[in-house]
Amino acid sequence: MSAASVRTPRAIEYDALARVTCQMRSAADQGAAGFSRLAQALHDNRALWTALAMDVAEPTNGLPGQLRARIFYLAEFTMQHSGKILKGEASIAPLVDINTAVMRGLRGDQDLG
Repeated sequence: MSAASVRTPRAIEYDALARVTCQMRSAADQGAAGFSRLAQALHDNRALWTALAMDVAEPTNGLPGQLRARIFYLAEFTMQHSGKILKGEASIAPLVDINTAVMRGLRGDQDLG
């Protein structure tokens, strides 16, 4: 049996968030020289949040309704804020903070529900 077959959905979500958050930070640290990397990282982050939003929108999703609504709201915020970052109107800090908070919740360090 491979290690991937015993990973939990929470661990997979955590790893995906950690990877994209690291990419965003790294690209932003490069300033203007890292813009194309930042755009790609933001695209990847948006794709991840779109998948999370689609998952919590499913009626069969087992999470509590209030938590599902919060995750959906965070996905909407991520979409809007990413556009502002690409226009040079905002910082990536809120997206990094959101992803980090969700990672803590997935790890059990913080109750998001």
